[in-house]
Amino acid sequence: MARQLSGLVAGHPVIANILRRWDEIALPDACLTGSIIAQARWNEVFGFDPHHGIADADIVYFDPGDLSDEAEKRAELRIEALFGDLPVRVDVKNQARVHLWYAAKFGHAIDAYRSLADAIGTYPTTAAAVGLRQRAKLEIIAPFGLADLLHPRVRANATQITEAYFAKKVARWQRYWPDLEILSWSEAASRPSRTI
Repeated sequence: MARQLSGLVAGHPVIANILRRWDEIALPDACLTGSIIAQARWNEVFGFDPHHGIADADIVYFDPGDLSDEAEKRAELRIEALFGDLPVRVDVKNQARVHLWYAAKFGHAIDAYRSLADAIGTYPTTAAAVGLRQRAKLEIIAPFGLADLLHPRVRANATQITEAYFAKKVARWQRYWPDLEILSWSEAASRPSRTI
């Protein structure tokens, strides 16, 4: 499965571009994560253009030593400038400080994440709960494994999100990828199982 994901990554113009310049990101414990990876796979499977439906690329990092909004904004501005040539917006977030703003945005408080893998394990779907970074080789963080990503199948991760939030996300995805297999809320995953 890791080999199949590596092939997807190498063939996707945005993902490959970001990972090719990974050393320039220079953020602590950073990964490219989230929907861009799942949506790149969906486009590959369903024969769409590689950019179809992809709005942004999430670069996350984990820096508990500086939880300031200012430090995160500086990092985001620098990374946005670095990847200003890409056809998608780049979103940069310090996962160590998510608990400071989560309640204001989503209506309920969460505990501080203990690590980057801990944060990725709370992403809304198992298919998007994947982190990539390029070091000597491609490193993959996948708390739920890669089966749902590669199938492709959308399974809610009920660790943190609500059924209503999941339904809103699903409605958007069905507009762009109508043949996508989407499991019901009752089939949601509830706990991350492993990291590759």
